[in-house]
Amino acid sequence: MKQKKIPTILIIAGSDSGGGAGIQADIKAASYFKVFATTAVTAVTAQNTLGVQSIFPIPEIEIQKQLRSVIGDLAPDLIKIGMLGTKEVVDCVAQEILPNKIILDPVMVATSGDKLVDEGCIKGIKEKLVPNSYLVTPNSFEAEILSGKKISSIEDQEYAAKEIKNLGAENVLVKGGHLYEGNNLVDILVDETGKSRQFKSQRIDSNNTHGTGCTLSTAIASSVAKGIALEKAITDSISYVQRGIKNAPNLGSGNGPLMHFDV
Repeated sequence: MKQKKIPTILIIAGSDSGGGAGIQADIKAASYFKVFATTAVTAVTAQNTLGVQSIFPIPEIEIQKQLRSVIGDLAPDLIKIGMLGTKEVVDCVAQEILPNKIILDPVMVATSGDKLVDEGCIKGIKEKLVPNSYLVTPNSFEAEILSGKKISSIEDQEYAAKEIKNLGAENVLVKGGHLYEGNNLVDILVDETGKSRQFKSQRIDSNNTHGTGCTLSTAIASSVAKGIALEKAITDSISYVQRGIKNAPNLGSGNGPLMHFDV
């Protein structure tokens, strides 16, 4: 095999026709960090800044073919998982990608509030993907689902992160989202040793936050694929997302996307 000149990641996620989240956001973020992005599309969504209008799942056999095609030839350094949608897709993905290094962004609910997965998918994620992940990056709503803990404080957020780690994940980053400490958002990492660390960032009042979760997890994945230590990768990625929100292009009439380049 030829010697690679650039780190490579495989992104497993859904397509967002509006370009702000999903595979489209992932590729933009990876490109910003100078990492080569390969993909396996799990669903095609009709989506814009106003919400999700429809979801068309890709058959599992076609997802399997995409995974085998990429892994068999391009040998990604890391795999980032986003929207899967059903238990059958979770089973397919788990069977094909282990034991590769995985960053799991357990997409369950869109920023707009639209539910994107069924109960079987949630069970499959908890049992088959979380225990095999290097890093899991749920938002507070997804962390509630995975941990069974209602999150209404920073302390709850840390407890939920530890509960998700107890499912077998190596590291867990629970994103604060709607929780604030003064004028700061707080993301909490529980690392492989069980140690907790808070990452604080300025709260930005913006209507352009569509795709922030996808973008953050792929930014972290790209940095880790380049050999950057996890805590620095998280710090750099949070800063990147913050700049993206501040410089957002103001597209659409709803919750718009952030800027992925020239930030």
